[in-house]
Formats: sequence, structure tokens, C-alpha cells
Amino acid sequence: MEPRKRPGRAPAPAGRTSRPRQAEVARLAGVSQATVSLVLSARPDGKGPAISEETRRRVLEAARSLGYVPDPAARSLAAARNNLLGVFSFTAAFPTDVQHSYYPFLVGVEREAAALGYDLVLFTGSSTGGAGAAGPDALSRVRLADGCLFLGRHTPRAELKRLVEDGFPVVHLGRREELEGVAWVGADYVEATRDVVGHLTELGHRRIVLVREDDDAPASTDRQQGFLEGLEAAGLPAGPTAVFRTADPQRDLTPERLRAWADEGVTAFVAEETDTGAAWRGLLTAVRGAGLDCPSEVSLALLGSPPADLADEREPTGFDIPRPQLGAAAVRLLAGLVSGEAAREPLVGCVFRPGLTAGPPLARP
Repeated sequence: MEPRKRPGRAPAPAGRTSRPRQAEVARLAGVSQATVSLVLSARPDGKGPAISEETRRRVLEAARSLGYVPDPAARSLAAARNNLLGVFSFTAAFPTDVQHSYYPFLVGVEREAAALGYDLVLFTGSSTGGAGAAGPDALSRVRLADGCLFLGRHTPRAELKRLVEDGFPVVHLGRREELEGVAWVGADYVEATRDVVGHLTELGHRRIVLVREDDDAPASTDRQQGFLEGLEAAGLPAGPTAVFRTADPQRDLTPERLRAWADEGVTAFVAEETDTGAAWRGLLTAVRGAGLDCPSEVSLALLGSPPADLADEREPTGFDIPRPQLGAAAVRLLAGLVSGEAAREPLVGCVFRPGLTAGPPLARP
């Protein structure tokens, strides 16, 4: 006699040993994971966010076909709201110095969390060797909070993906489109960089080089995209020679290279801001070593803010990142996800900074 099958649940796909996840249901149904979560956790009284019957039907059919069953432990944790939001930073140590580039983010995070009635839990495990150093479950402790905000350029993708697939509310402060299902809030580096390049071309510069670290972080990619689009908008060549990418700008960006570029007609250089500040430091060192005066002989621009230890130098032309506003926007998005909303914060615009390091290029004989 064949064993009775449980009603309402399709058998797991042949050869499968792991539990189907919400992310798989979302992909099969063609909807967001947030929508799947709302459908599967709908209240018996019918109250809650409005979802069309067609969408609800697709989600439920996808769940049945995959044999998806909600994890009772995860559901229990999700229901146990305690008004705590986690903050996890992927830096060597959690930034508490007011001069640290992450500090303004945290100011915005704290203010917005207080305004929304949440307390913060700061997770500092990355100080012992970086996130993920403790093994595949290094981020599991963030589940103590109702949801968690992550900061940093380099994140353990597999661990973040696992949190999202388990339905845990996650927001990354900084664009993370390559991590499917991870909500994020970011600055509009593309438009801000285009504006900086436009300013330089209006001053008369026709050969401009971008100096960036050898890093595929979205913030770096966005800046390069905006730089190339700015050149194209001005009718200038935007080929590979316009971008100098190196793993060690302070080593590879030599005075001899700067002088060679100047002899070829390059009159302006643009550097990206990163956690290390290496591109800007390397550029300043090379310009001084080459004996070039800024801005009379060469113009410089910084796509972001200078490192704290260089803040007393001449203010660079470029843009300022609205860090407190980004922190506040990330908290609003995270609080919405915790409450079951599927809203998304728009990109936050950066503020152009005229600065004192850019001027018209010298007239060549």
C-alpha cells in the first residue's frame, strides 16, 4: 500500500536534499521576495498590504510546485519583534572616530532609528579579522535584531544571500544590485561624477585621466561609468587610456608617469574616494614629485571627500557624499522591510564641490 501524501504539498524535486527557499519561489513566480513573504505570511483577517489575486495565485502555485514549507523557527523569530535594528560594518574595526568616513553614516542611522522608535545593536565581530573570518555562519548573530543594516565595500555574498533567502530583513548601505534580493540605499555616483567631468570640460580641459583602484566594488564601477559618460557628453575620447586602474596607486602612479601624461596633453586628473584614500594620496604625491603646480599647471578633482588626515589641505574640486542622509534613508528602508513593506528608497544625490584644485588649462604654444 502506497504511503498517503500530505495534501497541498508537492513532492520535493528528485535528487534535492535542501529545503526550498523563498528566493526560489520568487524567481519561479516572477515576483520579488518581499511579495512572496507578504503572500505566505498573510493575516487570517485579510488585513495588510494589498496584493492582487493573480499575484497571490502565482506565488502559491510556485510554492506548491517547489514543495516550499515555511521554516517554523524562522517564522517564530520573525514574529518576535523587539524594536532592535542591527548595524554591521565590514571594516577592520567598527568606526567610532569622528574623522572616520563611516562616522557620518552612523550619525544619520542613529538619528533616524531614534525617530522611528528603534534601538540599535552594533555588531563588531569584523574587528577580529573581517566578516566571514569565523566561518560560514559568522553573520548568524545579527538575527538577534529585527533586521540588519550592513556597511562596507567588500561583503561576504554567500552569507548575505543566505540571510535574504531565509526572509531576514537586510539592507546594504551602498549599491548591491549584483546580490539578488538584497535591498540597498546608495548615492548617485554616476550623475555626480558626470557633473565633475562637465565642470572640467567647461574650464577647457580636453585630456582627462581617471585614477582608480583595482576594485570591482559598485561605487568604483559607478564612478567610472559617470566619468566615461561625462567625456562622451563633451565629445571627448572615452577609451581605455582615459582610465588608470591599479592595485597600488601610491606605487604605480610615479612622477615620471605624470610628466609623460602632461607631455601628451593631459591637463586634468580625477581620483575616486575609497576607504584607503590610496588613489587621491598617490595622485597628490605624484603631482608634487613631478614638480607640477595645481591648479595652474594641472587640475585635480576628487570623487568624494578627502581622507581625514588630508582634510587641512586645499579643498579639492569634486563632490560631497551625503552620508548622514544615506544612513537615515537606509534605516527607513530597513524599518519598512521589518514591517512587511516592499518600498525602495531612491538614489541620494551628491553635492558638487567647486573646490580650489581645478582651473583653466595652460595655453600651449
